[in-house]
Amino acid sequence: MKLIIPVAGMGTRLRPHTHTTPKVLIKVAGKTIIEHILDEILKYESDIDEIIFIVGYMKDQIEEYLTSKYSKNFKLHFVHQEEMLGVGHAIYLTEEYGKGDSLFIILGDTVFKADFKNILKSKKNYIGVKEVDDPRRFGVVFLNKDRSVKKFVEKPEVPESNLAMVGIYLIQNSNLLYKKLHYLIENNIRTKNEFQLTDALQLMLKENIRFDIFTIDKWLDCGKPETLLSTNKELLLENMYHKNYNESVVIREPVYISDNAEIENAIIGPYVSIGENVIIKDSIITNSIINDNAVINKLLLKNSLIGRNTHIEDEERELNIGDSSEVKLG
Repeated sequence: MKLIIPVAGMGTRLRPHTHTTPKVLIKVAGKTIIEHILDEILKYESDIDEIIFIVGYMKDQIEEYLTSKYSKNFKLHFVHQEEMLGVGHAIYLTEEYGKGDSLFIILGDTVFKADFKNILKSKKNYIGVKEVDDPRRFGVVFLNKDRSVKKFVEKPEVPESNLAMVGIYLIQNSNLLYKKLHYLIENNIRTKNEFQLTDALQLMLKENIRFDIFTIDKWLDCGKPETLLSTNKELLLENMYHKNYNESVVIREPVYISDNAEIENAIIGPYVSIGENVIIKDSIITNSIINDNAVINKLLLKNSLIGRNTHIEDEERELNIGDSSEVKLG
């Protein structure tokens, strides 16, 4: 079985951080977004032998990171999507590597928790779903009485279902999927100005291909600063870590603090992630992500994302600062 993960997006809603770092390499709870995804997939090494990544924006950073970290576990392929034309177009580009095998597709912009053991050993087509409050933001499924999929709709303006597709798909007949993607692209059939995977799946339904659903335990968004902080908070409950500090440092768990972070006379937490080589002195920090090589001095900081190589001093603020910045407040 082959796994496909599209990671070509620019992550515009996470700017200024994504000016210098691809979205999937943004850290949350001590790991990059893609690392959270692939560490879950490592549990199923016996079922998945190859991974195909669709890359685009800052592709060199992504390829170097993934090759150095996961090439010992999986055979990796990288396909370049030059123009962002939708998820359907991204999957279409993988035909050289994916055709002829069953495909497991995971969109690379969310963190999830789920048990795929039985799903991956099945001979059925599966769509991962979760109930949501506002289905208009997602692709949704409508079900038959037997809980199989009756219809796929991409971001419905008037939703009649609250079962959102979470971006996890198991497709047994990859040849038919690629055939339908070819049809969409050759006939320039778009939804919301993009070639949608949802539309290809709908064409497969019309040929009486059955899709079943499965629900996932957690589906955590990393697309905006506020949702990234919310996901950080959720993941820290399972992934907290810090070494012991002297009495000048108060740790209010859950937190994740890299071993080589230097902290003096500070209160850290709850819900704080601190990266490599960070220096924090005379500060109080809550509900924030502090990235590698940042320096924070004499600061009350909350609800903030701090980029790499950033230097900040003085008083309480809410900040969203990109990489390689220097800020002095006073």
